[in-house]
Amino acid sequence: MKDIIHGISLFRDQDIYFFKEGSHYRLYEKLGAHEIIVNNQKGTLFSVWAPNAKQVSVIGNFNGWNTQTHPLADRWDSSGIWEGFVPDLSEGEIYKYHIVSKYNDYITQRADPFASYSENPPKTASVTRNLDYKWNDQEWMRNRQKYNSLESPYSIYEVHLGSWKRKGNNEFLTYEDLAKDLVRYVKEMGFTHVEFLPIMEHPFYGSWGYQATSYFSPTSRYGTPQQLMYLIDSFHQNGIGVILDWTAAHFPSDGHGLNFFDGTALYEHADPRKGFHPDWNSCIFNYGRNEIKEFLISSAIFWLHKYHVDGIRIDAVASMLYLDYSRKEGEWIPNENGGRENLEAIAFLQTLNKVVYSQFPDTQVFAEESTSWPQVTRPTYSGGLGFGFKWNMGWMHDTLKYFSLDAIFRKYHHNELTFSMLYAFNENFLLPLSHDEVVHGKGSLISKMPGDDWQKYANFRLLFGYMYTHPGKKLSFMGSEFAYGPEWNHDQSLDWNNLNLYQQKIMLWIKDLNFFYKEEKCLYEKDFDWDGFEWIDCTDYEKSILSYIRKPKSGKNIVLAVCNFTPVVRENYQIGVPCRGKWKKILNSDDKTYLGSGFNNFIEVDTEEKSFHGRPFSINLSLPPLAIVILKYFGD
Repeated sequence: MKDIIHGISLFRDQDIYFFKEGSHYRLYEKLGAHEIIVNNQKGTLFSVWAPNAKQVSVIGNFNGWNTQTHPLADRWDSSGIWEGFVPDLSEGEIYKYHIVSKYNDYITQRADPFASYSENPPKTASVTRNLDYKWNDQEWMRNRQKYNSLESPYSIYEVHLGSWKRKGNNEFLTYEDLAKDLVRYVKEMGFTHVEFLPIMEHPFYGSWGYQATSYFSPTSRYGTPQQLMYLIDSFHQNGIGVILDWTAAHFPSDGHGLNFFDGTALYEHADPRKGFHPDWNSCIFNYGRNEIKEFLISSAIFWLHKYHVDGIRIDAVASMLYLDYSRKEGEWIPNENGGRENLEAIAFLQTLNKVVYSQFPDTQVFAEESTSWPQVTRPTYSGGLGFGFKWNMGWMHDTLKYFSLDAIFRKYHHNELTFSMLYAFNENFLLPLSHDEVVHGKGSLISKMPGDDWQKYANFRLLFGYMYTHPGKKLSFMGSEFAYGPEWNHDQSLDWNNLNLYQQKIMLWIKDLNFFYKEEKCLYEKDFDWDGFEWIDCTDYEKSILSYIRKPKSGKNIVLAVCNFTPVVRENYQIGVPCRGKWKKILNSDDKTYLGSGFNNFIEVDTEEKSFHGRPFSINLSLPPLAIVILKYFGD
């Protein structure tokens, strides 16, 4: 039986001062299980915050889960931290904390909130694990500012690691498997970044990771921490950024998790009007408590620091900002000013963003925020929340609604396309066609397209061409790049072996769009400024046609996009342009290459000395049906 030694700690007086103050943002270096050497003896130091406990002990296989043999000691400084060093205890030990509360002698056994590794669900214990890894992404890390800035191209491939692809017996691919197959595929397709649905350990696989119980432990379903590091390392070595989905809005009430951790509402609010989420039957963090803010911010910093990720995307930000989110009258408590704004959550988000950008200025924080909350991506010093990017849910909703209409009705809904440009530069927007649009009975993206098969796929190509030329960064969920037919099912792989010819050509179209997008600075340099965009004509609702220009920071390397949202060919369509000279066709979604009709497959067109649309010159095009034509100016 291994003994336990007290009086050993990773906390110094300064750490405790910052911890109590609420400004210690690397708690993962102090709390949890850490392998250290004391008096030439290697062992594991356990440290857990449980301020309302009267007894805490560490239990596991090493002591037969005996609750009496390895008690932790409560620190003398009223920090609420319990500690103990177990000699000769090394990596791979399964453990939990046995907690007896001061209140009603409540007894519970909990996983370590700061565990770096966990048992494979449905098992729930924590596992001692060091995070040593030899990284090989030095070049990426030195230069990633240019890949992650607001002026960089973002074509994000959103992935659920458990269902992107599986082995023949329906087993999960490991992180190492994904480092071969997924990295190669993402690179070949030309995406700039990947975004993983949450990979923090979660007991219920069907939550897709959004019900996390461990905020510092990657799910063991796909392998070890080092194997995840290897996957991220592989992406970086291939010039691809990695973004992690991360949930700070709520956490599940599983008995081994954070809720009622020490016999009290420690991580959550005690009052269900603030501490219980009606949409997800989960707990809401108490953002007004210093230790909880530190816990969450430490988690964000942990993934940026230890796993080299390039950004985090915070889910369900709207649910954090509003006290009455999904609540009826009488089910919520107003703030101190009588309003519905969650002042504590606002302050938390502002602090989180300030800390992330001060420590990792070459990364980004993304907000999935679905309301018209102002200044989400504006600096905190001017009253903003301080995010780098905001998901443009309005664009997504209006665009998919428009595309679902039969073309004969689209002229009556033209404003649903043009409306996005009224607010496109109010925030740093990302255009999402995410997993949320292909679940819960919504069907797949291709199923939303009207018409026969030819029209469905033509509409699909047009949708993505329109997205890639619209201001804003891009995100699409796995399977969208080949117009996956069924609604997404997290319990099975995408069907990679039965792609029809249309789907294969959609894949080629998305690949060509990605490489074209990355080559043309005008499509991403000024995404958040009117100077980078110019309508040619947004008023032709009768013919359901849009034409617009994208412009770079400098020079005349401009791109013209013309979208025909009907299956009707538009002959001799005059379009005003600002420059005299040749305009060459770069991409046409109607090309036979993509199984389009191949109508009027011109190569280039010269301007006419004829003013039109308020421009000094014009070009005459015959527009193919249900297609986007993209031209680039090449001068005289």
